[in-house]
Amino acid sequence: MSQAPTGPDASAPPSKPIITYDDFAKLDLRTARVLEATSHPNADKLICLKIDLGRGRQQQIIAGLREWYPPQQLVGKDIVVVANLAPRKMRGLESQGMLLAASDEQAAQRRVVVLTLDQPVPPGSPIS
Repeated sequence: MSQAPTGPDASAPPSKPIITYDDFAKLDLRTARVLEATSHPNADKLICLKIDLGRGRQQQIIAGLREWYPPQQLVGKDIVVVANLAPRKMRGLESQGMLLAASDEQAAQRRVVVLTLDQPVPPGSPIS
């Protein structure tokens, strides 16, 4: 029988399994600039983002952010994305990556914050 955690991390949610460096190295984390953001036509919680990954490369990302962000608030933001995630249909539209966001589960009301850059970096810059 396992014991419940004690100490300062007792209230922390359970962590995900440990991965190897080789697993982590498979992720292509890059900076991206949000060029356009619109409400998803078939889902109340989703936003469709057109992002610039540099060198003329653009992708569409669908994100469940509408509860926390009006789409126009994301335009022009420099964000961090997983650029090599396999495409996936979300309510009829293809998402070609994933942005990174933090979720505050401890707040009285859950909130989600998109991770943005505090200084300008060219779109497509690798995260290392």
